[in-house]
Amino acid sequence: MPQVKLDIRLLEMSQNAISLIYSACRQCYSAKFAGDIFKEEKVAIEQQEAFVKEIVASGHESPLEHVKFTFAVQGISRALTHQLVRHRLASYSQQSQRYVKESDFDYIIPDSIESDQILKEEFLKTMELIQKSYNTLLVRFKEKGKQGEKANQDARFVLPQAAETKIVVTMNCRELIHFFKHRCCSRAQWEIRILADKMLEICKEHLLSVFSEAGAKCESLGYCLEGEKFCCGRYPAK
Repeated sequence: MPQVKLDIRLLEMSQNAISLIYSACRQCYSAKFAGDIFKEEKVAIEQQEAFVKEIVASGHESPLEHVKFTFAVQGISRALTHQLVRHRLASYSQQSQRYVKESDFDYIIPDSIESDQILKEEFLKTMELIQKSYNTLLVRFKEKGKQGEKANQDARFVLPQAAETKIVVTMNCRELIHFFKHRCCSRAQWEIRILADKMLEICKEHLLSVFSEAGAKCESLGYCLEGEKFCCGRYPAK
């Protein structure tokens, strides 16, 4: 049962993203048809990018919903995905513990446990016991004539939140900005914050005019909403 590391890859993003956002926004204020605006060649892409950046800065975010990013993620825990799927305006396809047997499951070890020998030994011992219990359940189910997903779906009840999982995530730009506001914050749980930071890096690399100012909510506000007790000190608490 080896420990695994985060791996995130951009599978796909909307083509002609800048022109798409530009046309959608222009439609709100123009008598022209967005289908014609989208094909206009006289408006240079640099002008469109500047326009889109102004849109984002103004808070007119609905046109951003027309552009989406799809990520493949592995090397994360079930504890993380339980938080991730709380972001409703997204699409998820996650590896199933019903159809994928976990007879040798991988897991995520928090740094706070990895760095402490006593904690790590206890953690590893627990993972080994869980794995043994899971495999014992599968053997017993097989003896009773119950195999495959029918056995997996009940044996998985003993699996830990540390169990590694894989997931495909699709979010539009508006939802991504909202996701980054909350999950790039120092108050976010460490694992999902690392994921959010890496997703933000990818988004900035591919669509900087939209995500140049994206990040924890204090980045755009200039102050912290978490209160003095929880404020990390990066910005003054409100």
